[in-house]
Amino acid sequence: MSGNTTSITTSAAVGVSGGYEGDSFALKALIAFFAGLTIYNSVELIVLIFATFHTYSGVYFWSLLVANLGLIPYALGFLFKLFEVLVGDAKWVSLVLLTIGWYAMVTGQSVVLWSRLHLLVVGETGGRILNYSRWMIIVDAVILHIPTSVVTFGSNGSLATDRFVGAYNIIEKFQMAGFFVQEVILSLIYIIEAVRILQTSFQAHTSRRLIHQLILVQVVILVMDIALLSLECASLFLLETILKGFIYSVKLKLEFVILGRLVTFVRGDEAHRPSQTPRSRSIALNQDGLRKSLGGHSEEVEDIQEFVDVNKLGYDPSHAIPEISARPHRKADPDDLEAIMRT
Repeated sequence: MSGNTTSITTSAAVGVSGGYEGDSFALKALIAFFAGLTIYNSVELIVLIFATFHTYSGVYFWSLLVANLGLIPYALGFLFKLFEVLVGDAKWVSLVLLTIGWYAMVTGQSVVLWSRLHLLVVGETGGRILNYSRWMIIVDAVILHIPTSVVTFGSNGSLATDRFVGAYNIIEKFQMAGFFVQEVILSLIYIIEAVRILQTSFQAHTSRRLIHQLILVQVVILVMDIALLSLECASLFLLETILKGFIYSVKLKLEFVILGRLVTFVRGDEAHRPSQTPRSRSIALNQDGLRKSLGGHSEEVEDIQEFVDVNKLGYDPSHAIPEISARPHRKADPDDLEAIMRT
């Protein structure tokens, strides 16, 4: 038993260059299983996104959609690469697929976290936080994605392959640590703002429980990131690769849990608050931030349900039942994401 485990661990440390050439059936089964599970979760989440959002616009909608779509080429690219489905010049198709999927999946997840901050941060200070964190995501995407892509393609080429593999082992650890720190920063901002707002909520009897639930979800997300980073630091490339897509799909599923709790809270606090108090105006701003994050404008609708079907945002999003809305969906404007990113 221990010999088999050692074989799997040793085999998992290779795979940066070319496909998987080992003979471990267990590792091959894990690769296929987690790739299939990632694709399944992605398709399920895409259906859930279109069933949940009434308005197909806004940075939150588009970031969720793009991040989920990225899971599919990422999983397929690594399946093709590791099992050497595409050989010769066709191997570059595998690398292009996994690279495009990786960009959308990783930076898309960060944009989802950033867009969620609109639900909580308000005022001039909140505007600065959103602006600084937005530039952090943009800069990290450039300095972390591009060098990793260069050494990934170089490691699978025919010129100085060993040097590229050595560079990959260093740069990959650096970029994973960078993206981890980025998500920690975004999560900490979210937790601090959530605690601050919920502690002054008019729903005092439910605020404490909601704080614990939201923080627990964030902790689970960070623990999964730490697990991936640990595998990478141990140079277990295959294990880290096959788990990454699955973990990101779980993290995106948890976004629906968070969204459901925040929508319920904001709508409930709106119903309980006095009509003229400083705190009521703060809650109103947060509700308006929720509308904007979900793709709407306060002058166009009067309730959050115009954007999100709250009935589909329960605690178990994987069992949500799509319903056909009688209201026609607004067509997505290609300029919506760019306009929101400038705000």
